Amino acid sequence: MNILKFITAGSVDDGKSTLIGRLLYDTNSILDDQLEAIQKANRKNNDGTVDLAILTDGLKAEREQGITIDVAYKYFQTEKRKFIIADAPGHIQYTRNMITGASNSELIIILIDARKGVIEQTKRHSFLAKLLSLKKVLVCVNKMDMVGFDPFVYEKIKTDYLALADRLGLENVDFIPVSALKGDNIVNRSDRMTWYDGLSLLDYLETVNIADKKSHSWRFPVQWVVRPQTDDLHDYRGYAGRVLGDGLKTGDEVVVLPSGVRSRIARVELAEQTLDQAENGQSVIVHLTDDIDISRGDIIANAGHPPLAERNFEVNICWFDNKPLDKNQVYLLQNHTTVTKIKVADIHYKFDVNTQEKQYDTDIQLNDIGKIEIKAAGEVVFDLNRDFPENSQGILIDPRTNLTVGALMVDNVA
Repeated sequence: MNILKFITAGSVDDGKSTLIGRLLYDTNSILDDQLEAIQKANRKNNDGTVDLAILTDGLKAEREQGITIDVAYKYFQTEKRKFIIADAPGHIQYTRNMITGASNSELIIILIDARKGVIEQTKRHSFLAKLLSLKKVLVCVNKMDMVGFDPFVYEKIKTDYLALADRLGLENVDFIPVSALKGDNIVNRSDRMTWYDGLSLLDYLETVNIADKKSHSWRFPVQWVVRPQTDDLHDYRGYAGRVLGDGLKTGDEVVVLPSGVRSRIARVELAEQTLDQAENGQSVIVHLTDDIDISRGDIIANAGHPPLAERNFEVNICWFDNKPLDKNQVYLLQNHTTVTKIKVADIHYKFDVNTQEKQYDTDIQLNDIGKIEIKAAGEVVFDLNRDFPENSQGILIDPRTNLTVGALMVDNVA
């Protein structure tokens, strides 16, 4: 059974938490004690029904204010699929939280209030979806009950959003009209929107095809070198990690970076069983035909399509820290398990995420997204975001505080 990871995004009070709560409630994915707790809670809807948004509002401040502040993760499954849901905050000042949740997602559900249409936060989150190379965008036009389930309202929003998607270069966009509060088109098709002939949200999520762009490449960041050194396994040497991409198989010629040494895959193990091929996302142990000096943080890759290994490169960055980015400060770049000292050589520009315009000669501050040039102390192994997103991401750490101050995606070689 495959897993679909998706995130919900939208403006404040667009109904993101309610939509997830309704999805969990109507699929019987809520434990009895959780259901009892929300029934006893003081938060109710205007019609006296239980406020299902409580299911994802875990922080005390979220429950008091009725807003989402941090990313909340929920897990459920049906007979067809398993799901990991990230509920992202809608406030502008929590853009960094939304970036964090979206970085591991394959699909984004963008909620639009049927009464408001496409607004600035819609543009912001759509821009971030494009920047993060999310594979699929689903627009849920919510609160259709508050516009009398009017098909013309839905079609107008759909037209407006498609114009935005065209400007941003977003592909694979789908639309569903819903009422998260009433449950219309969430798990079952609504009999109050007979003019809509598409799938319900659950049917869509169960059947959507997240098509990967086949790069015919794979990457294997080494998490740990396995050397039991027991009498029975005296010569055992394996490299543990998680596979990125498809195609890792026995007999492949590989290159180990950053050293550049070549070898071949002798064996692949998973839970003490031997595999002919490892799939994307599997955590396995790889054995090579040669004894090579490999350490935690090195990357094993297929020799025919190797990643880049550079010291100077350009990245798109989202800034997380309250203090602005400092070009004079030494930061730590962590990609996978490798940590490298870097300095910011140049700030090219930052984006106005509402208009998608570039702003020059300006600082990068909290929640800003911009393009910078990095100069690293040693070679960093990566792919460009447009070629292999899973191996293009990293975080910046301030060594003075050990705080994560930025998330980045490599855009180009400087």
